Amino acid sequence: MKLNELLDPRGVQERPMIELAKRPTIEDLQKGKILFYNNTKLGFCNYYTVFDRIKERLTELGITNYVEYTETVRGKNQERLYEYAAMLAEEKPMAAIVAFGDMGTSSSTTVVAIALEKLGIPTVYMTAPPGSAITEGVGVYRAGHLCLCSVDIYQGSTVEEVAEQVDLKWDYIIGSLTKNGEELQKLANIDFKIDKVAPAADGILPFVPEYSEEKSSEPGAYMEEINDYFNEMHISDGLPIIPPTKARYEKMMEYCPWPEDTVLTDPSGPSGKSVTVKDVAIAAVMAGCKPHAMPILVAAFKALNSPLYNFNQSVTTSHPGGNLVLVSGPIAQEIGISGKQGCQGPGWPENATIGRAVNLVIMNVLRSVPGVCDLDCIASQAEFTYCFAEEPELAEWNMINEDHYDSETTTVYVLKAEPIHDVIDFLSLDGYDLLDTITHCCTTLGSNNAYMPGPMVICLVPDHAKLLKKAGFTKEMIQEHIHTYAYHEVPMVRNRGLVPVRPESFKNRHPMPVTRTPKDVEVVTIGGRGGHDGIILPWALHSEGIVEPIALPDGTIAKSINDFKKK
Repeated sequence: MKLNELLDPRGVQERPMIELAKRPTIEDLQKGKILFYNNTKLGFCNYYTVFDRIKERLTELGITNYVEYTETVRGKNQERLYEYAAMLAEEKPMAAIVAFGDMGTSSSTTVVAIALEKLGIPTVYMTAPPGSAITEGVGVYRAGHLCLCSVDIYQGSTVEEVAEQVDLKWDYIIGSLTKNGEELQKLANIDFKIDKVAPAADGILPFVPEYSEEKSSEPGAYMEEINDYFNEMHISDGLPIIPPTKARYEKMMEYCPWPEDTVLTDPSGPSGKSVTVKDVAIAAVMAGCKPHAMPILVAAFKALNSPLYNFNQSVTTSHPGGNLVLVSGPIAQEIGISGKQGCQGPGWPENATIGRAVNLVIMNVLRSVPGVCDLDCIASQAEFTYCFAEEPELAEWNMINEDHYDSETTTVYVLKAEPIHDVIDFLSLDGYDLLDTITHCCTTLGSNNAYMPGPMVICLVPDHAKLLKKAGFTKEMIQEHIHTYAYHEVPMVRNRGLVPVRPESFKNRHPMPVTRTPKDVEVVTIGGRGGHDGIILPWALHSEGIVEPIALPDGTIAKSINDFKKK
């Protein structure tokens, strides 16, 4: 391999072509059982009409034996999704109708549909925009082909409009359940927008810039062509990248004692791939990271892979959150990750490049590509990069690493979260008034935590942290205050926003808290002098903030970045 060849940041895609189940005849369907699986998305608006109308049309054909299951796919990894499909298959149905693929559950529900096909059950999956696009991606990457039926409905569609859409697709639905051979292949074909050709097995991109003697001596020769190619292939985030050559990759591994094939995450996202150390290193090159960033990135992906993070669903949600990487402890300062003035904006290379590498891995390896195979309605700058540090010299209370370990241990805290929300207060003369201002900004009717209580991060600037401490507030008192007074009146969070996901104990709460315990409130001191704090609100859909120590492959806690340097 030549050192200037470009490594493919997508890694190797298996791209299986599953064998579709043999379809029964209409007569067989009349004698057998039809499975209806509802991932709970049919339970709001007028979406259940999808199943109602399909059952009406089946009844017209003399098909009347139905069994129905309703259970969410949220919080289930690939293994649990396959287990659930196996349980459904125990009903021994002649065919299955799966619904509904419109938003965040679309990807995981596609996995259930694929599993049913593999178990020999003819399946058609009912979808709607924007979920239809992501189901196509999952279908291509994980199955090669699949019967996907997209109906053009949304939350404002009437019963009549939903039924009309089902009728428009009826020939496709019944054909997907009864046709075989070439007809079935046409129905199950997916005309996907990207990755028409799978990545090469050798991991090299088939791109060689056209040689020009005139350009060969220019600094940065061919950078424009390389960046254009990466953008065309949907393997860049739109900003200029550093070409991932073998030479740069090998240099990036200088502080990485893990084998390159070390698996850091479970299979996730549209591609259904696991993230490896090699994947992370290639993304780190592209993002412009220094080699000493690798231990931080490895720890971050270990944290993202916690079952409590819900990584599989987080990478394709319609929520505009990014994957926050908050580093606490001496290694952060040693390598230049900043928590100082302007730390969540431009001008801090370590912050910008480490956060960017995380999101490049998600886009390139898991193929969560905006506008193609990602559900983001609008997205946000937090999905470019989202990384900063706590600064010991600013801290008025224990930092995150000290709360979980000790002052010599460096940790990463990851949270799927919105971009920071500004809190302005230049006039409060004491910590009591200031804390009321901050608390009022900890939720809105349009925030996920109004319906799904969960973790948040309170970012205090040094002046405000000092004001609160002067008033006698400990970190625990701030957490308790926000937990007690950040809430919504129950009528205001009923039948709007999201279907709530709350602890059972919240059933009769009034008012409705946005946190479950004071520990959901993380408090850090960052930034520069002045009156602008920040609140980082969570995605919170079966997703927790996760703390992971920076440790060597054998689990030993690292005291310095040099502990990782290869001898």
